[in-house]
Amino acid sequence: MNIMNKRIKYLISAIIIIVTEVFIEFYVHDNFIRPYAGDILVVFVLYFSYKTLFPKKNKNLPIYIFIFSVIVEILQGINIMDILGLGDITFFRILLGTNFDIKDILCYLVGCVILYYIENKNIK
Repeated sequence: MNIMNKRIKYLISAIIIIVTEVFIEFYVHDNFIRPYAGDILVVFVLYFSYKTLFPKKNKNLPIYIFIFSVIVEILQGINIMDILGLGDITFFRILLGTNFDIKDILCYLVGCVILYYIENKNIK
């Protein structure tokens, strides 16, 4: 598969997952899918978005995504939105989140373990 086709495949995957995330946000009000599956899927959005720009295999990409996700979660814990004066702007509250939760980090880990398998299944 050529590079442009890979990029299109990754972009479509990212868009599908983003649409799924929006659907979950607005229409799923349960105690499992919304709080957990949504957090697992967010690392897939990061993965496919990155792969759209840089489609070459990177066996450590899931690790980098996990580290990034943990940093964002820690920043939520110190109320970075309020520190930066962005706490009242809905777009940034949705983009970065506002509440620290260790369960979110565990969900990111689950997603990244799946991604690690995907990224490394054909690397010898």
